[in-house]
Amino acid sequence: MRPVDFDYAAPEDIAGVVQALVDGGDDAKIISGGQSLMPVLRMRMAAPELLVDLRKVDGLREIRQEGSELVIGAMVTHHTLATDPLVAEHAGLLAQAAATIGDAQIRYRGTIGGALAHADPAGDLGAAVLALDGSVDIVGPAGERTVGAAEFFQDYFTTAVGEDDVAVAVRIPSHAGWGSCYEKFTVVAQAWAVVAVGATLRIADGVIQEAKVAMANMGPTPLRACQVEAALAGAAVDAGTLDAAGSRAGEGTNPPEDSAGTPEYRRHLAGVLARRALRSAAGVE
Repeated sequence: MRPVDFDYAAPEDIAGVVQALVDGGDDAKIISGGQSLMPVLRMRMAAPELLVDLRKVDGLREIRQEGSELVIGAMVTHHTLATDPLVAEHAGLLAQAAATIGDAQIRYRGTIGGALAHADPAGDLGAAVLALDGSVDIVGPAGERTVGAAEFFQDYFTTAVGEDDVAVAVRIPSHAGWGSCYEKFTVVAQAWAVVAVGATLRIADGVIQEAKVAMANMGPTPLRACQVEAALAGAAVDAGTLDAAGSRAGEGTNPPEDSAGTPEYRRHLAGVLARRALRSAAGVE
């Protein structure tokens, strides 16, 4: 099926993008990598009258350090996230999550800004950014603001990005030296996660100083596994402690029911994946 006709604009700066969105109103949509939007257009599940392309805007493909933060432009691709040395050093969990997305073609085209703004609860990058206490820079008619990941994701496919807004960058506090692991279960290769769990740990002298754990497809938005984090804070690194904490990952969650599994199955699976992720992040066999 082919999409309906639409107009196209490719402004050269963010101010031009915002103005195009304002002028286009409810019938304008942003396109970045197109890996979420184009399938929807082809199936005519959406019929915007105007597509506003970000490809000509300078700076949106940059990755840089600003003090203790890593700043990732919204047009940075999944492939770049998975292979960039700065991301590997300061946000290892994000690099690992990006490497699991789709196939090579999707990773070369899909972007971090597009993935986060699409906000599929089964998406990988949302869980990783949430676990890393990341935030998103958003520009709109009222100016620029930064929204933490916990407030950015609001509901199924719903974020803090308004109709006339554009997400321009993702900020990640440096997690250099932290252990990390992203565990994902799919029914078939390259599919969306049935459940995924990302864990990153700061360990010193055999003790877990901080633990951050987040999950994908365990509710309408990415979720932090707060019970797991609390159980690990200040605990000694050993297999029994990690396993006991990981087993609590599904507590308090409301996962979906579909052909891939029931909520009960997903809660069980979250515990299994969390135990694996925690062991790997801690370097425990």
